[in-house]
Formats: sequence, C-alpha cells, structure tokens
Amino acid sequence: MVRWLSEDEQTTWSAFIRMRQRLDAAMAAGLARDGLSMPDYEILVALSAAPGDCLRARDLAAEMCWDKSRLSKHLARMDSRGLVARTPATDDARGIVVRLTARGRHALERAAPNHVDLVRRLFIDDLTDDEAKAVRTLAEKVTTAAEHTTTLT
Repeated sequence: MVRWLSEDEQTTWSAFIRMRQRLDAAMAAGLARDGLSMPDYEILVALSAAPGDCLRARDLAAEMCWDKSRLSKHLARMDSRGLVARTPATDDARGIVVRLTARGRHALERAAPNHVDLVRRLFIDDLTDDEAKAVRTLAEKVTTAAEHTTTLT
C-alpha cells in the first residue's frame, strides 16, 4: 500500500525541489561565467583533493554517482579542453587514471573564488548556526538513506 504524502509533506518536498532547482541553476550560471559547468567543477574539485591530483576513473564515477558511460563522455570533453588527462592504469590494463592538468588547476583556481562567494551569498550567510547544523543533520540522514537504497537495487 502506498503511503501518499500529506499536504504538509508534499509542500516540504516541493519546497526542497524548488530550492534545489534554483540553487543548481544559480550555481551553474555562476560557473558558466568562468567557462565551467557544474560537473566540470565537481570533477576538478574531486581531482584536486585526491593524492597526486588523480583518481581511478571508477573511483571518480563512484564519487560523482555517475555510470561509467556518462563519466567517460564527460571526461572526453574535459580532456579535449585540456582540463584533465586520462592515462591507462599501471596496475590494471583496463583501468583508467584521471589526472588534473595544470590548465584544469588554473580553471579551478580561477572559478573557485566566485563559486565560494555565490555559495556564501545564496546558502551559507543567511543560516544561523542552528539552521546550518539542521541542514548538515538532514543531509547526512538523506544521504545515508539514499546510499543504502542504491546498494539494495
């Protein structure tokens, strides 16, 4: 039997969807001014945080929650722009290592200040400490539930 959403629950869900859509659109527009897409930026951030500025493609796909095909196509576009380089893994002939290039690092460093400013203006600065803690708690609960669900399917 389906547990339909109550009116308040539907309003909460709709508010979250609107917030996510508007925030995603604003973040995408902000990064576009620096010549990057949201996926570009997220990949560059993941690589810059990895040891040696590189990750195996399968690990990057898992971190991004993307399938291999989507990641491969996006990396090909980023590679053609010189933002990343893909090389065969030395320990696995079928594996690919994705490395942040100097051009990718420069693009990330150019975009990051504007991106962080936008995150602050649209999200962080208007939250009280209690609201920020509530957002973190909610995000952890939802992330845990979603990760558990995806491992079951």
